[in-house]
Amino acid sequence: MKKLLVLLFVALTAYNFAQQNPPAKPDLKRDQEIKDEMARRMQNMKRAELNGVAVRIKDVARFRGVRSNKLMGVGVVVGLQGTGDSRKNAQVSQAIQNYMKSMNFDIDVSRMDARNGALVIVSGDLPPFATNGQLMDVTVSTFGDAQSLRGGQLLRTELYAIGDSDTVYGIAEGAVSVGGFGASAGGNQQQVGFLTAGRVAGGGMVEKGAPTKLVYDNRMFIELYEVDLTTATRVQEAINKRNPEFEAVAESGSTISVSLPKGMNPIVAMAKLEEITVMVDNAAVVIVNEKTGSIAIGGNVKIAPVAIALGSISVNIVEEVSVSQPNPFSRNGDTAVVANQRVSADQGPADVAVVAPNSTIADLARIFQELRLKPNDIINILQLLKQQGALKARLIFQ
Repeated sequence: MKKLLVLLFVALTAYNFAQQNPPAKPDLKRDQEIKDEMARRMQNMKRAELNGVAVRIKDVARFRGVRSNKLMGVGVVVGLQGTGDSRKNAQVSQAIQNYMKSMNFDIDVSRMDARNGALVIVSGDLPPFATNGQLMDVTVSTFGDAQSLRGGQLLRTELYAIGDSDTVYGIAEGAVSVGGFGASAGGNQQQVGFLTAGRVAGGGMVEKGAPTKLVYDNRMFIELYEVDLTTATRVQEAINKRNPEFEAVAESGSTISVSLPKGMNPIVAMAKLEEITVMVDNAAVVIVNEKTGSIAIGGNVKIAPVAIALGSISVNIVEEVSVSQPNPFSRNGDTAVVANQRVSADQGPADVAVVAPNSTIADLARIFQELRLKPNDIINILQLLKQQGALKARLIFQ
């Protein structure tokens, strides 16, 4: 009787729980929304492959004349803890002596410890439209036998432009920041990064800006970072559609010339032009870095009809350890451990994938995912597709 009551109680409890927690019904509306979103994304991808990507002109091109200029000078870093140039590099002592003479100090360099200083090359970029007093970062690099610039201080160094050693365009000085570090003890040495090159953040000061020419016979020139005839033509069309007074002309795959409207400031004209949106064409390029196994594939890459087969051969070597003992009551023989090896080879079934005509890289990526390929296998397949002629893109190896 008690068992019957217990069973009846359990049945009633289960019934009440089922009534209070009915099974979840499939959310058909939510599933349809997900399908519609995926279809919309695929449509956007196809539209981007056909028409390109909408970007501003300022993101893909520059104006002729707007450029940075390389500055360079020779300086001295001091304050090093015996990690500078050795005595066989007498240039350090001579440079310090010249520096002190420029400040009306006469010192005996023979009494100096040259290991606390290092002769360095100081370089930096003079930005366009730079004015007197503007700050910039500089890079400091040794060219002697200094071991480290950590903790060093760059003395005042004059910076010159290439081909113009008579004009000082910048002055650099300040504490050197080194990204690497090193340690040594008991004859052992460990180093991470580079200790013989560093940066002086904001250590350069502009003394004179480089002249900038923007207008050439009443015309300005827009130069694309990457040569592309389609993009150059689209830039011309976009400018003439929005601002026809500029009279844009695509002169080559990298240069678009525009006419400067009468009475308009060149800076204002550049600001108006660089904000225009243009559809940039996507090149069909596949870039492979075999060292890291990284692969970058452009959106316009197309695959011709082809079948991909991938097979694998696995070889297994199993070692079993057994104990060999002599016969009972035997006077000859000792107990010994014997290793037995079993070798087996098996060639697994080939995975075959068929690529339909006019397939995109998204289809190929889906096949790679289904086959669970490793980066090396993908690289090999891309090489085979290129040799076979099915990969309609440039294949670049780094």
